[in-house]
Amino acid sequence: MSAKSSKKTPSLDNPYNAIKQLAKDLRDPNGGCPWDIEQSHQSILENLIEETYEAADAITDLKETNKQSYRNLKEELGDVLFQVVFHAQMAEEIGEFNLDDVVREAVEKLVYRHPHVYGDSTSNSSEEVLQDWETLKRREKKKTNKSQHLFSGIPKQLPALLKSYRMGQKASRVNFDWVDQYGISDILKKVNEEYQELLEELPKNPDEFKYAEKNPGIKEQKERASEELGDLLFVAAQLSRHYHIDPEYALQKANDKFKRRFESMEEIFKERLQNEDYPLVDEWNMAWKKVKEAEKK
Repeated sequence: MSAKSSKKTPSLDNPYNAIKQLAKDLRDPNGGCPWDIEQSHQSILENLIEETYEAADAITDLKETNKQSYRNLKEELGDVLFQVVFHAQMAEEIGEFNLDDVVREAVEKLVYRHPHVYGDSTSNSSEEVLQDWETLKRREKKKTNKSQHLFSGIPKQLPALLKSYRMGQKASRVNFDWVDQYGISDILKKVNEEYQELLEELPKNPDEFKYAEKNPGIKEQKERASEELGDLLFVAAQLSRHYHIDPEYALQKANDKFKRRFESMEEIFKERLQNEDYPLVDEWNMAWKKVKEAEKK
């Protein structure tokens, strides 16, 4: 029995052709990778999402004076790129489209949406460009019979907080927004209003909601509280938009801060935690204050 012959390594003289050939080789039923051959667009969706988040992490950690951070970004962008190439290869196998088609359509669409660069538009500011962008997108959808609703282009998989932010952005581009001089005082009033409405729906004992399914009245109250909490979070996203603060970034920073401080507390209680001797609430609070003071110093 003869050994299976190895495929020729794609030449990097032309990187574009090399990455296309790589995807084709991996998917080849004759000598390709068994795992890659079994995949479908749906089965590797999570891979695309995960690689995108890893690229986002690399961008967040990027430092101009740190060459390693740029090497990390280069690697993560390559991973995202290969996901695109791989999906295009699977589509090509059934005669739908190939990578050239993907690139061609992207170029045509972006040229069309930048008439201030490739046409006679006189848009001179970022705000004008974004308004024109929305207008051009709606024209595209009209031509292709796609939904012309303003929010139809927002991905369903987008994190909820970021989706709130994007919806507010899009609505503001068609002049649906808070309308006082800066659009801020009204939002702050709305934040307080939603907060007060949430308080009205919250029971004194939080555990009442824990078994809401067994009590129709409590279940309805929990649904109302959930709606009010959602309204508060949505308005908070609009507040961040008006102050040009990315809410996902802000929340991620808060997550990182909490994680960093909690890990510092774990070091304080390391031996006890290893023995499953968990500190009391007051002990945790004292440790939390200690960690915060150490950070300030």
